[in-house]
Amino acid sequence: MSRIGRKHIDVPAGVTVTYENNVVTVKGKNGELKQEIVSPDIDVKIGAGVVNVERKNELKQTRAYHGLYRQLIANMVHGVDTPFTKTLIVAGVGYKCAVTGNKLVMNIGYSKPVEFAIPAGITITCPDPLQIVVSGIDKAYVGQVAAQIKAKRPVEPYHGYGLHYSNEVVVRKEAKTAGKK
Repeated sequence: MSRIGRKHIDVPAGVTVTYENNVVTVKGKNGELKQEIVSPDIDVKIGAGVVNVERKNELKQTRAYHGLYRQLIANMVHGVDTPFTKTLIVAGVGYKCAVTGNKLVMNIGYSKPVEFAIPAGITITCPDPLQIVVSGIDKAYVGQVAAQIKAKRPVEPYHGYGLHYSNEVVVRKEAKTAGKK
């Protein structure tokens, strides 16, 4: 049995979960998220303050969907209560970033500043010029936007210049040395 799928999902106060026509809807103080359940072998049972995801058979694909949909619903419940965040670090001489209006403006070593339009449903802040915080209620969307920002300037291996996640370990290469025998 799926160890993830067996776990129940605790629903905090202020969050409502409904399941109608194979669509799970989660509403909370930060917004609303929907997830369609495409497998007819997966069923969602909603109780008092708890949500359980059950499967109707033991087929391999059904077992995979069981854990997947349980975790997607758990992420939705967490996101509408407490937004997900990803922090990026800007490393480089003269590199900096700032939010102006609905754009993230980054000076990251190119001849002109790089502008990134902030999408709907995402909040981007720059607590200091060398840090970017991406937050939102949808975990996958937050990760996708953070990856798009990071792709504007990948980390180069010799000096470590570029954009990287705050919990990412940047692997550095040793510089060449001349004249050693």
